[in-house]
Amino acid sequence: MITSEDQPTAPVEQQHADVGVNRGAVSSRLSRMTITPRRSGTETSHPLQFAGRRPSWRLESRWKSPVDGSLPRPVQRSLREQLERQIRVSVSLSKGQAVSLVKKGGATLTHVRMGLGWDAVKKRGLFGGLKSQSIDLDASAVVYDARGNVLDQVWFQQLTSKDGAIEHSGDNLTGDGDGDDESIAVRLDRLPAQVHSIVFLVNSFTGQNFSQIENAFCRLVDEQTGDEIARYELTGSGPHTAQVMAKVARTGDGWAMTALGAIANGRTFKDLLPAITPHL
Repeated sequence: MITSEDQPTAPVEQQHADVGVNRGAVSSRLSRMTITPRRSGTETSHPLQFAGRRPSWRLESRWKSPVDGSLPRPVQRSLREQLERQIRVSVSLSKGQAVSLVKKGGATLTHVRMGLGWDAVKKRGLFGGLKSQSIDLDASAVVYDARGNVLDQVWFQQLTSKDGAIEHSGDNLTGDGDGDDESIAVRLDRLPAQVHSIVFLVNSFTGQNFSQIENAFCRLVDEQTGDEIARYELTGSGPHTAQVMAKVARTGDGWAMTALGAIANGRTFKDLLPAITPHL
């Protein structure tokens, strides 16, 4: 007779599947856990160095573990370890702030992705209900040398840079859905030496303006780990049709991301070049 002690134990991953862990709830709670910098001289344990004054960190919301205490202890322990690895410690930038992409050990990030997102403001319908609308914004990246000359560009008509180091995810025609609407991946270690900065833009080719848009943001993600490094959320709206969102530029010891948030007008990146120049 086989006793319970003699029965083979399923792998921990299978036990997770058997108990039906609510991963949606986990992701929801983790997504609400953000850390924002406050200007002070306080040292930080964030894995990336803050460019300029080091911020102190403020926890925006409390996080309560969703692991069921009634589960077997090995399963609980394994789940908690997975959740700890999933928690993203991200810098929330304000306009003009920068974050270094150099890690504490001196190594720099090599493969990053700039995610850009937005939502359409819902309009009131004939019977007072809210009606969704489609907003077609386009994300672009313009590549510059140290003298401010344009070297290359990535946009909906050229999804990959000439050197292959920058790649666009493709055009989102509606802005529907959660998360990034469009993203641009950059392999920093493959960029030619003459590349000094990459400026990221969002504009409306169809002429829709930012008074019809809400919750616009850009965020930088480490493509090797999936960790969000920094996020910049836009505030306010207006009749402008474009926004110079952020730039990633070379520094003395690597690269840094700077939140720009400059308003502009134009249908494509070509119309926005004069608005970019002051931020190079």
